[in-house]
Amino acid sequence: MNWDQIEGKWKQVKGQVKQQWGDLTDDELDSIDGKRDVLVGKIQERYGIAREKAEEQVQSFETSCNC
Repeated sequence: MNWDQIEGKWKQVKGQVKQQWGDLTDDELDSIDGKRDVLVGKIQERYGIAREKAEEQVQSFETSCNC
């Protein structure tokens, strides 16, 4: 699935994102609103990892998402 599809189905996908990155709050998920760059930044900030690592995690989620 590509990110445009995920963004379009964000309300349905939020649950899967919450399972993958459980430390993200509901308010953060609402503010992300399907924006890939914002998700990467929130993951980087919340988990204290490098942007490249956060990008890898989101890329992995994107390819494995059964949304």
